[in-house]
Amino acid sequence: MSLALSTLMYEWRRYLAAVIALAMAGVLMLALTGMFVGLLQSFTASIDRARGQLLVMPAAASSMQGQSSPLPARVIPLIYRHSGVAEVRDLPGDFGPFYGPGATKPSMVVVNGVDTEPDAITLPQDFTEEQRMALSAPFNVAVDRTALNQLKVKLGDEASLYGRTVRVAAILDNYPSVEAPMLFTSRATLRAMGRIDDSSVGALFVRVKDPSQALIVRDELNAIADGQYRVWDRKELSAATIRDVMQQGIIVILMSFMSSIGFIIGVVITWQTLRGAILANIKEFASLRALGVSIGSLRWVVMELSFWVGIAGVLVSGLCLMAISFAGRANNIPMAYPIPSVAQTIVLLLLIAVGSGMLTLGALKKGEPADLLK
Repeated sequence: MSLALSTLMYEWRRYLAAVIALAMAGVLMLALTGMFVGLLQSFTASIDRARGQLLVMPAAASSMQGQSSPLPARVIPLIYRHSGVAEVRDLPGDFGPFYGPGATKPSMVVVNGVDTEPDAITLPQDFTEEQRMALSAPFNVAVDRTALNQLKVKLGDEASLYGRTVRVAAILDNYPSVEAPMLFTSRATLRAMGRIDDSSVGALFVRVKDPSQALIVRDELNAIADGQYRVWDRKELSAATIRDVMQQGIIVILMSFMSSIGFIIGVVITWQTLRGAILANIKEFASLRALGVSIGSLRWVVMELSFWVGIAGVLVSGLCLMAISFAGRANNIPMAYPIPSVAQTIVLLLLIAVGSGMLTLGALKKGEPADLLK
């Protein structure tokens, strides 16, 4: 075991503040991102949990976010031209006014119309058999648990949607929304309400005969699209949608602010804590120099010590984020951490630790062997 690591383990109390500072810096950098990405997954819920492998969007669409122009219905037979396509189905949806029991003002909701046949391509994979059967009944709707208070409804309540009476027949989990609450109903119910236009369709879900060939089918469909549509892989479209939403002004400002605060806290507290710990052990460093250890070797010990403090800070930060995620799930607040953001934060925390170690090297000049005689 190296001298730096043994020093950290033996005198961990001296370095605890630096570890906690780094951990809190990591939490500040990632917690807000995790919450935003978790909530923003409502934009991609129908994509991430679809039973189809591909989605067809208008050619000009960069993601699902802000997509309002529909596809002409004639695109559907164009997709069937590929021999690898097994099924094509659109997911009808719209905004609508929702009145809970006794409500005097409407709440605007996002309504998705799914097919309720077993293994239907538009039916999300996480829907249970009971939820599927509940939506099979005319004018039944499913509501996410996080929207119940906002809509002032509970399971079994009757409400008004598009001026028609509907019944809350199922409660969903993991479909929160940062904008309007999300409701699901059947395609037949939406058609009965007059909310389906057969001349145009929304996003098209495509089931491929051989899922392992999905990317090849995507590329071949795009090659023959002639500017009429664009075919996306599910993961590709989901990532593009989250990226577009995350680039909106207020979100970028908030995340940049929290990251800046975390960075400043990490640098200042880690630097001062390491400096204080080194100065507290300055006689030990002076003894090592008296024994012939070079100043360069002692600097390497300090740098290695800083690195191990960074590793400890990363581990503690991970534990804190796990606790926050658990508390969030317990309160129906999803948390999700993109791998690039996690990797970037880990690298930044280690750089903070190593940089603080470099700022601390000047303290070694006070560890002259002659000081031992004082």
